[in-house]
Amino acid sequence: MHAALAPIIVVGGVKPNLVLVAVVLVTALAGFMPGITWAFVAGLTANLLVFLQLGGNNVLIANPRDLRGFIAELKRTRFTAITGVNTLFAALLDAPGFDAVRAANRGALKIAVAGGMAVQRSVAERWQRAMGVPLVEGYGLTEASPIVCANRFDAPEFTGKLGLPLPSTEVAIHDERGVELAPGETGEICVRGPQVMRGYWNHPPEIEDAFTPQGWLRTGDLGRMDERGYVEFVDRRKDVIVVSGFKAYPAEIEDVAMLHPGVKDAGAAGVPDARSGEAVALYVVKRDPGLTAEALREHCAKYLTGYKRPREIVFRDSLPKSPIGKVLRRRLREERASAHG
Repeated sequence: MHAALAPIIVVGGVKPNLVLVAVVLVTALAGFMPGITWAFVAGLTANLLVFLQLGGNNVLIANPRDLRGFIAELKRTRFTAITGVNTLFAALLDAPGFDAVRAANRGALKIAVAGGMAVQRSVAERWQRAMGVPLVEGYGLTEASPIVCANRFDAPEFTGKLGLPLPSTEVAIHDERGVELAPGETGEICVRGPQVMRGYWNHPPEIEDAFTPQGWLRTGDLGRMDERGYVEFVDRRKDVIVVSGFKAYPAEIEDVAMLHPGVKDAGAAGVPDARSGEAVALYVVKRDPGLTAEALREHCAKYLTGYKRPREIVFRDSLPKSPIGKVLRRRLREERASAHG
């Protein structure tokens, strides 16, 4: 599930108890409140078409950059379902007036679905405490039109998993040679199924890289599968940090940093290191102005083994982000390289 972005709120309709909120930014704005756009297949199918068929009304919020107006609309709308990305839910939780949204909703919300990027446990736990329902995470990509895995809607709490493969969908975890790995081992998430594309339009060379000889779509995402078949996202393959031959995953490091109450936002990236080849750099936006690098190091040491702990901690006013709110780790690496000549 990927996303460019105006929120839609589903209110009333043929089935008046079905009310969907799906934020879809029509105008992309990096670092702002992202969601799942109708221009991508997830927004078109999972949001617009599915809920229209179910009888929900979509109320368009034309300017989601107006957070005050967005909150005001939510207070007027007792929505029963909401879809979005991690940064959307974080922005709502931090927005002035969200307590009034919770009070106005009065338990109407039944389903909150997150996709498009990794969901941080700190955000998921805050959301469930605030709204009384867990964030139900799903996984997919445009090349699979789009959904591959999903958690059960009746899950009592955030699972930290991407869920189970959809019916008729095969998911396997492969190593770099294309060999399927055992449960619990980390490798590339590969997909086969009727929803998977045949190839890229007018780009035949890219097809060779996208598929294995056995017809598996290579997603470029690293993950693992447990004994029950639940898939867990680890990170993007291109973002892995190799420290003295050991692999450190930025998503895990960011998730740990976000558990600190003084951290508002975090991004991790690899930086060159003479001894270990690469080291972890952590870029942080403070929630608590008094937060120090030493306090954050002590926090990370409780959760991360030595090679995963940040060698550098850099405090910033903001982080570079994509239109849907993903931290652009490549930009962090480029900015550091430029600053260090």
